[in-house]
Amino acid sequence: MSPIIPSTLLRRTGTAALALTLALTSGCKDFLEVAPQGQLSEDAIRTDPTAAQKLVDGVYNVMYLGGFGPDVHGLQYIILTDIASDDADKGSTPTDYADAIGVDNFTLTSTNGTINNSWNGYFQAISRANQALDKIPLSPAPEATKNRLLGEVRFLRGYFYFNLVRLFGGVPKLDRVPATSEINSPEFQKRATAADIYQFIVSDLQFAVDNLPLKGATQTGRVTKAAAQGMLAKVYLYQKNYQKAYELTNEIITGKSGAYALYPNYADIWRTPGANSSESVFEVQTGVNASCNNSAVELYVVCQGPRSGGKGGWADLGFGFNTPTTALVNAYEPNDLRKAGSIIFINPTAPAGQRSTGTVLWDGFRVPSQDSVQGSRYSYKAYHSRTKEPNCGNNDYLPKNIRVLRYAEVLLINAEAALQIGNASTAATNLNLVRARAGLAPIAAPTLQQIWQERRVELALEHDRFFDLVRQESVQPGRIVPIFAAQGKTFTKGKNELFPIPQAQIDLSGGQLTQNPGY
Repeated sequence: MSPIIPSTLLRRTGTAALALTLALTSGCKDFLEVAPQGQLSEDAIRTDPTAAQKLVDGVYNVMYLGGFGPDVHGLQYIILTDIASDDADKGSTPTDYADAIGVDNFTLTSTNGTINNSWNGYFQAISRANQALDKIPLSPAPEATKNRLLGEVRFLRGYFYFNLVRLFGGVPKLDRVPATSEINSPEFQKRATAADIYQFIVSDLQFAVDNLPLKGATQTGRVTKAAAQGMLAKVYLYQKNYQKAYELTNEIITGKSGAYALYPNYADIWRTPGANSSESVFEVQTGVNASCNNSAVELYVVCQGPRSGGKGGWADLGFGFNTPTTALVNAYEPNDLRKAGSIIFINPTAPAGQRSTGTVLWDGFRVPSQDSVQGSRYSYKAYHSRTKEPNCGNNDYLPKNIRVLRYAEVLLINAEAALQIGNASTAATNLNLVRARAGLAPIAAPTLQQIWQERRVELALEHDRFFDLVRQESVQPGRIVPIFAAQGKTFTKGKNELFPIPQAQIDLSGGQLTQNPGY
């Protein structure tokens, strides 16, 4: 596989941190076998049928943004999704990383660095997508090929905006590469309404549905028709358009969009055998190239790994962030197989005079006794073996695919939508498929709360719980405040459903951007 070639994103002053060059990245993902590229001229795009594909590959690769800078799927993303929820606490030491503490406790302000990094990351991603969409039509490739490429990019842009609107509400709508004279135009500085952004997302995802191939008819890892259908169904779930959510997921389930099935071993979904398996609808691709360089989201794995403390004396596995809560542990029913597949439990220290066996992970790595580790629980879904899975020894870039949309979630979206439109039988059928894999008895007539509970334990630590709680509150008011109160946190209705617009972005916009209520 070819090495990752980082692109240069030339940023201009302005709300969206617009990247207006045609610089590209080439990936070392299985499906991105491209030679190192510099900038592409319009002449190259008009004459080289492969140039448009390279533009698209650059959009996929922007999903690697992470670390402590602009972020799409890294540490900042984890903070604003899992740590903000009742699934996980910040972890690490009590005073480590003040920005994460503010998110965890709902005490953050508009100067919080995490929200600014996420804002910058997603708008860089959207800018990259717009560059590709602007130039793909110039390609000499066949129209069907160009429409497929446009569909991939519009899916990605829709996904980026879906995360943005769930994080911040209405945001600037960048639907094209602006002309130089438009860079500081109020049209691109002001916030569109959340409703306008959702309409924009639906348009992008519907185009993807109409123009993308089925699974098996495109290279592994690229966006498929089912990925677009599933993501669009999820968007419709947020809009309470249950009929559309039901119809779209039903097409996937009945096989019209490709062959999907629940992967038999839940714990293996997040290990090498489960990557791009029958369960995978869409996931961020990572890999190791021939020169042994990891291509991955920076810090995604290591920031969540077990961290030494107390006695120490061992080579720990990470920073200790995003530690599962007691509430999550207690959410699992007895004998639920997903519990052991989701959470690393650190065994207690042995009594005096006895040898502690520690905690042995699936690959044989031994975490010492409790008094050698900072926390007592860590995310198994984020663990990537240094000995049993491909990697080049760079812990900051461990190549773990991020599962964005799984078939299990498609079933649960369908179950929830089915119940909401009065189809209780289908709701029970698809809910119980998920429960059967977990080793649990079926529920004959599930309630909405039981379906939500199943989402909670099935998708635990997969970066959706905070958004789910906010969405569920809009369906069943009065739900969210007690959930966070049980964690000792004060969730303020009318404020904490969204994060503040970063003050740095308000300043860059010259005050065109307005702040969310309560901040």
